[in-house]
Amino acid sequence: MKQINGNSRLWQVNLILTDANDPEIHTLTECMREEIYSEAKGWDRLGVFFIKFGNFDKAQEVYDILLGETTTDEEKALMHHRLGILKNSQGRYTEAMNYLEQSIEIRKKVLSSTDRDLASSYDNIGLVYKNTGDYSNALSFHQNALEIRQKTLPPNHRDLATSYNNIALVYSHMNDYSNAMSFHQKAAEIRMNILPSYHPDMASSYNSIGSFFENTGDYSNALLFHQKALEIREKILPSNHSSLAASYGHIGIVLSELGEHEKAVLHCEQALNIVENSLPANHPHIQVYRDNLEYVKSKS
Repeated sequence: MKQINGNSRLWQVNLILTDANDPEIHTLTECMREEIYSEAKGWDRLGVFFIKFGNFDKAQEVYDILLGETTTDEEKALMHHRLGILKNSQGRYTEAMNYLEQSIEIRKKVLSSTDRDLASSYDNIGLVYKNTGDYSNALSFHQNALEIRQKTLPPNHRDLATSYNNIALVYSHMNDYSNAMSFHQKAAEIRMNILPSYHPDMASSYNSIGSFFENTGDYSNALLFHQKALEIREKILPSNHSSLAASYGHIGIVLSELGEHEKAVLHCEQALNIVENSLPANHPHIQVYRDNLEYVKSKS
């Protein structure tokens, strides 16, 4: 990614993931390029790219400019939606909810009740509720999104897998492990059928299933799935991406429970180092990683 002729408003983005000679990585690159191009256009496409790869400051710059240039309700709703996703990624949940509520208020007025963008609004509001521990509202909004997607999308659509995965995570937080695994399996089945093996959504499914096993005390299977997620993330993500920290952190906790305390500490230190250097200083996840490191140290 580079500026063109020093112009701060012109950027060239080359989406190349690590080993260009690896056919699986080539397939993934084409898949992700198609996803970004179908999801957004123009500068919005650049903003989506920045968010996906954790460059939040650049994403903020893009959407501050775009919000000031909106001319229609649909454009304003989209910019508020993107800013809501950005703020959620930064751990600024009150701001995220404010933007997403502004977006959905507009979308309810101008879109059909079964519009795909409305489903996305419901889903992202659900994510903010999950991140703030309001699992009842999170489940309700994720179910609203799923209802729209089940009515309007083919049964193997990627967005349906996203809904299933999000609902599974909420059920896990609510200790409803039977429903959690059922929805995890639905999400993973779709993703395995339609996505390249190294797609980040595959890592998300493996990570979610690993967390399920972690929460239910099956640490051997938890380690297996978290390692699958890490293998993908190490291959396709920047070394300072917060999703890598999530994998290292989970593996650290699991290794601690399995009695491998030195490895556990190393993994939790890696996780903390990443988030301290990639997330805003006041992001709530940073304290979680610090607590995890102290926990595994206390067991060693």
